[in-house]
Amino acid sequence: MTENANDNATIELPRDVRVRFCPSPTGTPHVGMVRTALFNWAEARHTHGTFVFRIEDTDNERDSEESYNQILDALKWLNINWDEGVEVGGPDGPYRQSERGDIYRDVAAKLLDAGYAYESFSTSEEIEARNVAAGRPAAFGYDGYDRDLTEEQKDVFRAEGRKPALRLRMPDEDIAFDDLIRGRIEFKAGSVPDYVIVRPNGDPLYTLTNPVDDAMMRINVVLRGEDLLSSTPRQVVLYRYLIELGIAKQMPLFGHMPYVMGKGKKKLSKRDPESNLFLHRDNGFIPEGLLNYLALLGWSIAPDRDVFSMDEMVEKFDIRDVKANPAHFDIDKAVAINAEHIRMLEPQDFLNRSVPYLHRDGLVSADSWDTLTDHEREVLTAAAPLVQPRVRLLGEVSGMVGSLLSDDEYLEPEDDARKTLKESAGEVLDKAVAALEGVADADWKTQTLHDTLDKALVDEGGYKPRVAYGPVRVAMSGRRVSPPLFESMEIVGKPLTVARLKGLREHL
Repeated sequence: MTENANDNATIELPRDVRVRFCPSPTGTPHVGMVRTALFNWAEARHTHGTFVFRIEDTDNERDSEESYNQILDALKWLNINWDEGVEVGGPDGPYRQSERGDIYRDVAAKLLDAGYAYESFSTSEEIEARNVAAGRPAAFGYDGYDRDLTEEQKDVFRAEGRKPALRLRMPDEDIAFDDLIRGRIEFKAGSVPDYVIVRPNGDPLYTLTNPVDDAMMRINVVLRGEDLLSSTPRQVVLYRYLIELGIAKQMPLFGHMPYVMGKGKKKLSKRDPESNLFLHRDNGFIPEGLLNYLALLGWSIAPDRDVFSMDEMVEKFDIRDVKANPAHFDIDKAVAINAEHIRMLEPQDFLNRSVPYLHRDGLVSADSWDTLTDHEREVLTAAAPLVQPRVRLLGEVSGMVGSLLSDDEYLEPEDDARKTLKESAGEVLDKAVAALEGVADADWKTQTLHDTLDKALVDEGGYKPRVAYGPVRVAMSGRRVSPPLFESMEIVGKPLTVARLKGLREHL
């Protein structure tokens, strides 16, 4: 295979772009799958084309309804909508391959009758044995043995009880196509053997169903992962035959997106934690942040800009601008970009999205804003401006507001928080309690609290600010990192603040 990536910019897209996303429901949705959906969706929206979503579920052993529902859940959570396909319908349904068996059988019969496909009786063991006998590696691949079997030879195999697979007849010529990302790609004659499109038991394979569906759904731009590039010459040849048979109207354009790499410069596996879409959601990624980062895995909106909205992506996206080089998934950068998007949320939107995480962690009474208690809403509303600029993931909100929602008079310090306490912590807490007990309830405000403790601990006590406020912070939150101290004390109120300072003092 040879590539020339310098000429992809000259490839013209169809006037009415039709793209598709066609995952197999085999496991939890992963970031590579979502990146494929995102780029197809963005291309459709940018060109005012059509985005088709179908399910390739012909593998009875691996496909599951649970995975199918998870894919739907993922796309809906990410706000990736589609124009035709499962759940929304369209003119070319059904949109699940498991419901299209009659279509595949009809096309396979037409390919066989026209001589584009042929019956193959060879077993894998026989193919390997012939390769070894010819001095080739056993795993060299199919050798074309069954191409020209006579009817008499076929009858002998049938008499033995064998059932044939169907193989597509590959031409003895170079196969080339223009890739929207990689430019001109050529496969030399003989490098792609005749391949199976229907198993001996009659089940159609992906090699048949995928191009047939694309043809019948009039897909004219196929955007998929680099791992499928080796199968593209097969699809090109099959498309030629489908056009000859009147099943396809035109050859689609192909674009093969770069690998997403994980740690150690290895392709990101479905089993890698960084790959699990729902793990990212559980940790508190928001759709805007995760999609923004996934868009950067092969594409950029501008050389010096990483943060953008999906509307901005749609305005600028062109699949021909995607780079062919592998993209590396960097969880730290993904989290940083997510933090930027969290900061851009309206405060009430931030609170609405945070509540399910708070409920999951047992901090509030309900999983939606409207069903919280008045006290919970009051505390969270006051806490939002303190917390929103400081969290990177919604899953971090619980740690920041837990102490504000709690009515416990003693919060057991986390290990790293306890390690920050100096020998002077007890004296500091005693002085802080004495000073705060003298503050009137009506004066229990952020600035007054700041001024009071500054005077008692820094000016009169002679402690450096870190030494002065460290024990107070640990007493108020139990954590080394917490929302701003004096604002937190105002939210919690005088009785509970004083009680927590005394509580830590007793447990030193």
